[in-house]
Amino acid sequence: MQVYGLENIEAVSRERPILIAANHRSFFDMYVVSTTLFRHTSWRKQLFFPVRGRFFYDSVLGLFVNLVMGWWSMYPPFFASGENPIIEKRAFDKYSFRLLAELCRNGGGNVIGFHPEGTRNKGPDPYSYLPAQPGIGKLIKDAAPQVIPVFVAGLGNDLPKQVLGNWRGGEKIRIHFGPQLDLSDHLSKKDQARTYVEISRFVMSKIAELGEQDRALQQTANSKRSTAG
Repeated sequence: MQVYGLENIEAVSRERPILIAANHRSFFDMYVVSTTLFRHTSWRKQLFFPVRGRFFYDSVLGLFVNLVMGWWSMYPPFFASGENPIIEKRAFDKYSFRLLAELCRNGGGNVIGFHPEGTRNKGPDPYSYLPAQPGIGKLIKDAAPQVIPVFVAGLGNDLPKQVLGNWRGGEKIRIHFGPQLDLSDHLSKKDQARTYVEISRFVMSKIAELGEQDRALQQTANSKRSTAG
């Protein structure tokens, strides 16, 4: 893995929660981000990754993954969806959101991982993004955590290929941590849907900026390899 910008993580307060906002292209994005944090930082931390409960809490495989790979960090769960808008599940999701907001509002060492896009971008271009969903905007507006944008590249969804790549070579996994976002102007606006959307788009734009930094680094590296060849 190639890791950039760890100084931005080290610069934030340890006394307040940190919201990690990352692009989403594979099942493993937040696993590599959390691994990087544990390997390269020494301060006490507790990880939380809100997930779709239908897999991580409603299936045996999901429970296994949550325990073995996540140590129960895949929390809190959300169950309702556009295809299954059951009233009881929507009520539970409101409860989960309140829990999530509290984790983002209070608790030194709390690190919450969130994907503004809401779902994986399966397109071929690693520098393309799905529209940011308003959920992260509402969360930031409600809880005002410290927000760090992150761009991840080099990961796929083929687990055997991803693991074997550690020995057989292949594309490097790159993780870029950006500086803490200044959201003071957004937080001072009215608590309404439009504000949530503006915050979400702003956060996504900062992730995209990190993506452009990665693109430039890749182009430079490719140019050097071509010259050397």
